[in-house]
Amino acid sequence: MQREPHPFARFIAILGRGKTLTRSLTIDEAEEAMAMILAGKALPEQLGAFLMLLRVKEESPAEIAGFVRAARAAIRPPSRAPRVDLDWSSYAGKGRQLPWFILSAQILARNGWRVFMHGADGHAQGRIYTGAALRALGLPVSASLDEAADRLEAVNFAYCPIDVLSPTIADMLELRPILGLRSPVHSFARMLNPLAAPCLLQGVFHPAYMALHRGAGVLLGQPRLAVFRGEGGEIERRPHKPCDVMSVVEGELGEERWPPLVAEPRQAPDGSMDLARLGVVWRGEVRDEYGEAAVWGTLAIALRALGQAADVAEAESRAKAMWLARDRSGLAAAA
Repeated sequence: MQREPHPFARFIAILGRGKTLTRSLTIDEAEEAMAMILAGKALPEQLGAFLMLLRVKEESPAEIAGFVRAARAAIRPPSRAPRVDLDWSSYAGKGRQLPWFILSAQILARNGWRVFMHGADGHAQGRIYTGAALRALGLPVSASLDEAADRLEAVNFAYCPIDVLSPTIADMLELRPILGLRSPVHSFARMLNPLAAPCLLQGVFHPAYMALHRGAGVLLGQPRLAVFRGEGGEIERRPHKPCDVMSVVEGELGEERWPPLVAEPRQAPDGSMDLARLGVVWRGEVRDEYGEAAVWGTLAIALRALGQAADVAEAESRAKAMWLARDRSGLAAAA
């Protein structure tokens, strides 16, 4: 007896027709496909095939934008929408250097900008993820978007794990060790911006993904966006390297090259990865040229993305001054 094709099968067929017939999904097709996945209407075999066909083909900006639209529609919003200035995604984890970017976000929050951070709490061994780092520093992790909204209003900073925002997306991220490869889920999760912040930061590991994220941002109508190759794939500037930043400001595309911040062209991996060092450096008990440059260098890119500096030099000058003027009494004091 011949069976009717499964409704989701047509999306796999579009992606798997061979070298000459395969094409990318349109933004509407991508949205419909991801909506079916998030609603549990795709079979496990179909999900694996779909993600790996996308991986081989390489995802397009329209596909990422469509996936994001579906995911946003599936996320239950907080009971009241808080004001958010900056969406900060954190899905890669850190394996070679400490997550210095957490200090950058704290400086922003303590200077009046509301920063919403979301990310994965761990799907690869040997990496430090943001949730664990925040807990080690005495900073809270929100258990719901309502809780995150309260913290944004109270202290201008909140972090929410992806399994709170979308358990299904969290489960798909956990497929990496099963499939053996990253999938487009790692790309579109970073673009979620579930609280509709007007400014979006993106850190990528592979430079080729910079244009992908910027293109998706344009299709999504993101007012302000900055994407760059970050340390370990996180939103963290590598102080010993030049940094190319792609941006979108109200539909206008831009590119800037930011100079290295330290003279040493190479940085050895941190052998201890001791999270307590973040607090020690914050309090000024020890100096760390690399770590401090990573903090204010990342902060500078954020300020530029937020429209708080006219050029690279002004952004770096202002960021360094904010770092030096920080309240050193403790990271958890304002939580």
